[in-house]
Amino acid sequence: MDVLYPRCAGLDLGKDALVACVRIHGRPVHQEVRTFGMTTRELLALAAWLAEHGVTHVAMEATGTYWKAVWYLLEETFTLTLANAAHIRNVPGRKSDVKDAEWIANLLAHGLIRGSFVPPAPMQEVRDLTRTRKQLVREIAQHTQRIQKTLDTGNLKITGLLSNVLGVSGRAILRALIAGQTDPVQLANLARGTLKNKRSELVEALTGQVTPHQRWLLKLHLDLIEGLEGAVAEIDTHLGEALAPFREAVERVDAVPGIDTVVAQAILGEIGLDMSRFPTHQHLISWACLCRRLDESAGKRKSTRTRKGACWLKTVLVQAA
Repeated sequence: MDVLYPRCAGLDLGKDALVACVRIHGRPVHQEVRTFGMTTRELLALAAWLAEHGVTHVAMEATGTYWKAVWYLLEETFTLTLANAAHIRNVPGRKSDVKDAEWIANLLAHGLIRGSFVPPAPMQEVRDLTRTRKQLVREIAQHTQRIQKTLDTGNLKITGLLSNVLGVSGRAILRALIAGQTDPVQLANLARGTLKNKRSELVEALTGQVTPHQRWLLKLHLDLIEGLEGAVAEIDTHLGEALAPFREAVERVDAVPGIDTVVAQAILGEIGLDMSRFPTHQHLISWACLCRRLDESAGKRKSTRTRKGACWLKTVLVQAA
C-alpha cells in the first residue's frame, strides 16, 4: 500500500496525558513513542518534538473535548486530521495507549483516516454561542415545568388556562403569589389580554392552598428563569456581533420556510460557510445523521435506523421541519 505521508504522527489523547507516536517511513519503518502531559508547557514540548522529527501531518481521535486544546496549539505548524473514534478502531485484543497511537500513525501514513469537520475559529465561536444558548433555553424550559408542578401541588389549575405561564399575565400572577396574595379574585384581576374573558374560570382555578414553602420554590425558579433569560439576551448580542461578517449568509438561510434567525444561526455554527467539504447535499444529510444507514449482508438488509450523532444539528433541523 502506498505511503502518502512519510513523516507523520498519531496522538492518543487522555484527560491528563497523551501518547504520541512518530512514524518515519523507511526500510525498516522507524517509530518512536513518547508520553506528554496536557498542560500548555507539555503541549509546546510536544510540538517541538514533532518538529524536530520533521513531522508534517498529525492525526488524533475526537476524544471528548481533550482534542481541542491540542488542535488549536498545533494547527498553525502541522496539517492536522481529526478522526472519528468509531472509524479507526483497532483490532480487538490489542488495546493500549501506545498501540492506539501507533495504529493512528499507521492509518494516517497510508491515507486511511477520513478527517472530521473542524470549523475555523470564527465559526467555532458561533458554534459555542449557539450551543450554549440552546442549553440555557432548555434550562428555562425545565424551570418552567417545575413552576407548573409547584402550582399543581398547591391546587392552582391555571396551566390549562394560560398558554404560557411565563407570559405577562402568568408572571404577574406568580409575582403576586410570591408576595403572599391568596385572594383568587385579586389574582384574577391581574389577567391581561384575552385572558380577561375567562375571569370566572380563572377565579375558580386560582382557588387553592399555596404554602410558604411553595411560594419560596416559585420565587426560586422564577428568579433563575429571569437570570437565564438575561444570559440568553447577552448571547444574542454576542451572536449578532460574531455573525456580522456573515450577515448575508444568515439572511439567506433565514429565508428558507420553517427556519428563523435562531435556527439559521445554529445551522451556520454547525456546518460553517464552506460547502466544498460536502460534495453533494446527500453527504451533508448523512453527516447530520438524518438518512437511513446502510447495513446489508448476504443480500439481507438489517437495521436502517438513523445513526446517533450530530445531535446539535440534527435536533435543530428536525425541529425546523
